[in-house]
Amino acid sequence: MGQRLGGTSFWSGRRALVTGAGGFIGSHLTRRLHLLGADVHAVSRHPRDSGYGEKWHPVDLCDAGATAALVETVRPEVVFHLAGEVNGARDPGIVAPTLHNNLGSTVNVLAAVTEIPGARVLLTGSSEEPRPGNGHAAPSSPYAMAKWAATGYAELFHRLWDAPVTVLRPTMVYGPAQRDASKVIPHVTLSLLAGRSPGLTSGTKLADWIYVDDVVDAFLTAAVADDTIGRVLDIGTGTKTSVRQVVELLFQIVGSPLRPRFGVIADRPGDIPQAADIALAADLLGWRPAVDLKDGLQRTVAWYAEHMSYEPL
Repeated sequence: MGQRLGGTSFWSGRRALVTGAGGFIGSHLTRRLHLLGADVHAVSRHPRDSGYGEKWHPVDLCDAGATAALVETVRPEVVFHLAGEVNGARDPGIVAPTLHNNLGSTVNVLAAVTEIPGARVLLTGSSEEPRPGNGHAAPSSPYAMAKWAATGYAELFHRLWDAPVTVLRPTMVYGPAQRDASKVIPHVTLSLLAGRSPGLTSGTKLADWIYVDDVVDAFLTAAVADDTIGRVLDIGTGTKTSVRQVVELLFQIVGSPLRPRFGVIADRPGDIPQAADIALAADLLGWRPAVDLKDGLQRTVAWYAEHMSYEPL
């Protein structure tokens, strides 16, 4: 693993800029980069205290001038652009925010980094973008549409200006310290640990569940692999598992005598089964997920059980 990720010697002192560093994947990535010895610069709209020795920059990435000034100041060698408006709702009211915060910020980051010779850029895409793994199905939400457009701009910057950019499209990421308690795994886990039976959808949705540490491994590996420049890679397990199966596993792991209340919440319209095609990631990165679903859920439940005072969003 260490050799695949570039090793501590590769990252030692290397300037890495992480946008969305206060988010779920971003916080795990920031911690790992710190452990590898990187000089980590983290971006958030609001000032934050350092948790792992990272340097925080309060910047709104939707502001092109502020983004350019940030990148010029830090002069990063690697940029992990994870910031964005994560909202999969089918609501006309989120079209503008997802467009502004996902596409606008990405274009600003790409434009700014293009001015820094040799800087690598890793972007986060969505598994709901049209791709071979889902039969090129149309984006099912404003969020997925904005992410698809952002991927198109990343490819444009690579074609026209040789921007060394790679897009990784994770599937359903889960794991410890996921702050959004509306997501099914933290919602069910926190409910059960508090002795409540969670209300759920029908549970028939199929998804590809990927543990957060495996996603971080993929980002770190892609950042040191020249063969990934200009490419778009699926990151997942390649296996579809229903929400119902995941929930039932969580009940078993917690050992709860309660039963899930499926069908209390309406299913979200337009969802289609999503699974990653990880052949390209395996070929170019030598990357494959290391944590299976049961193990990952056990680790996740153990973390929440230890941090019951944790305040989710």
